[in-house]
Amino acid sequence: MQYDELTRKYIDTSDVSVAETNDSEITDADGTDNSLEWAREAYARLKQQQQHQKQISQEADTAKANKEFYTSKQDSNLNTDGHISLPLDSISEVKDVQPSQQIEEYQQNPKELLPHTSLEDQAPRLGSFDDTFTWSAEVLAAQGLEVNEVSIEEIDWLGRLRRGLESTRKGFVTQLLDKLGDDPLTPEDLDELETLLLRSDAGVEATDQVLEVLRRKLNEEVLDSKEGLRFLKEQLCQLIDLPIKASGSDLLAPKRGALNIWLIVGVNGVGKTTTLGKLANLSERSGYSTLIAAADTFRAAAVQQLQVWAKRSGVSVIFNASINADPAAVVFDAIGAARAKGSDLLLVDTAGRLQTKNNLMEELQKIRRIIDKLAPQANVESLLVLDASQGQNGLRQAMAFAKSAKLTGVVITKLDGTSRGGVALAVASEAKLPIRFIGAGEGIRDLRPFKSFEFVEALLAKR
Repeated sequence: MQYDELTRKYIDTSDVSVAETNDSEITDADGTDNSLEWAREAYARLKQQQQHQKQISQEADTAKANKEFYTSKQDSNLNTDGHISLPLDSISEVKDVQPSQQIEEYQQNPKELLPHTSLEDQAPRLGSFDDTFTWSAEVLAAQGLEVNEVSIEEIDWLGRLRRGLESTRKGFVTQLLDKLGDDPLTPEDLDELETLLLRSDAGVEATDQVLEVLRRKLNEEVLDSKEGLRFLKEQLCQLIDLPIKASGSDLLAPKRGALNIWLIVGVNGVGKTTTLGKLANLSERSGYSTLIAAADTFRAAAVQQLQVWAKRSGVSVIFNASINADPAAVVFDAIGAARAKGSDLLLVDTAGRLQTKNNLMEELQKIRRIIDKLAPQANVESLLVLDASQGQNGLRQAMAFAKSAKLTGVVITKLDGTSRGGVALAVASEAKLPIRFIGAGEGIRDLRPFKSFEFVEALLAKR
């Protein structure tokens, strides 16, 4: 599966006017709401697709069993001279288990035919036709996707994101909607919104920017609650998208035909190594050849933890078994290995460090110098992993890391289980860093490229 398929129809969501999408509903020219019918059609198609994939998987299992049976029959009936001797009553049985087309396909590409053995690593499954599905379908449709362009993986991810932001939404949206009711917005409502934004750790700067635009809009016209919510979504998307647009790249993906090196940095405990493992999995599933450098040589068992994650995705790890090995030396070896293997992406796990520890920050700068010297033509990204539950403390980390690590983006993890999901707004407005990926779960697939439109819709979902 290609990376652009995982994120296909990626739209510059700042150009997707929330007003135009009619609050994620699909309407005809005459204003008829067709969102439910669109969702039903998408669900029926995905259901059929899932049944087809299940049939292929079952055929592959049968083919594998037949192949093993045929091989065992041959082995058990070999004479001492190496010739096969079969009893007459078994000949008809063997004729029925000759290698089939499914066996040949399995031999060529077993990963595509056989299901994952780990429940956690299984491909997403289509759930029930419920509010979560219809909401996810509406969000995809609002971004311009046709029914035949919707995938189970995209539906599954949006459901996870919506559930992951539930804690933030309960403390933010529920109160907001209760306050607004059906009446037009008032200055008092905006004061309440200000409090709620600050409580969700959106930050002072982001809150001030949003409220200033809303107050100006309120002075120009009367806004009912629905229009006010739609306008709020639009402003939040624009705020988050500013650093993404400034970077010149709406979607961060490895460039084909060149070496890409992504440094993964952050303090201990934010999910840095786990995030790297998920990025490796996403990269491999998207068709990129990936290599990992275990440059976190100071934390006990860091290399072993990374090896476990890498094994689950079939990715090789470059490491040094020596205690407290030089991280820069590991990166040196990894760049050589990546070139020799022709890898598309080299993911570098760095030691967790506090932004106040100068010696560790200097070590990070040393790694950058090694990269600049050995791979001057490489596309280098420095991604800071932030734990959403740390709120404003995470923002301070971003500001401190920005200079030493030459940060180019942020990965926000642990959005599930925290009421501080608004920190994404603070990262964009104050640290002025593009959010590249977000994680909302513990599974290996619970990390996806960031889209502001989907994030804001999940944050402000009504249902």
